[in-house]
Amino acid sequence: MRDEESWLKILVLYDTGSTSRNTEKIAKAMSEVFKEKGLDVDCLYVKDADPKSIQNYDFILAGSPTQWRRATGPIMQFLDKFAKEEFSGKPAAAFDTQIQAPLSGNAANGIEKKLKKLGFKMLMPPLATYVEGKEIHLKEGELEKAKKYAEDLASKLRS
Repeated sequence: MRDEESWLKILVLYDTGSTSRNTEKIAKAMSEVFKEKGLDVDCLYVKDADPKSIQNYDFILAGSPTQWRRATGPIMQFLDKFAKEEFSGKPAAAFDTQIQAPLSGNAANGIEKKLKKLGFKMLMPPLATYVEGKEIHLKEGELEKAKKYAEDLASKLRS
């Protein structure tokens, strides 16, 4: 018999845009926290995800880099494949990577809005993680911030 935590099936769904793969790094770091907490997690690049399998998950964490002030096309097109209210009451959360600047935009807010339209119940406010530099790398401390966010999500999922 499984314990209560292990029956939760989590999907961390992400797109990534730069050669540094910052959003992927954030997604994988959060997935590792879920695994450490004894949760069943799949971490999938959006282009490798099968829309038909989404119903098999108890919790969805979706993320994207912020490009042109919003989430990337692939993540939003994936979510557009579902009907309004199709996931009524199922828990979810959103995250992004973005440049910390006045008009940089925020992908996570758009993802959260779309998830809500699909009927998901947001478990926590979206997570924004920041990148910097010419090579666009994660700012110091951002992986740790993402891991803490995942720990908080895991606690909420178990309560």
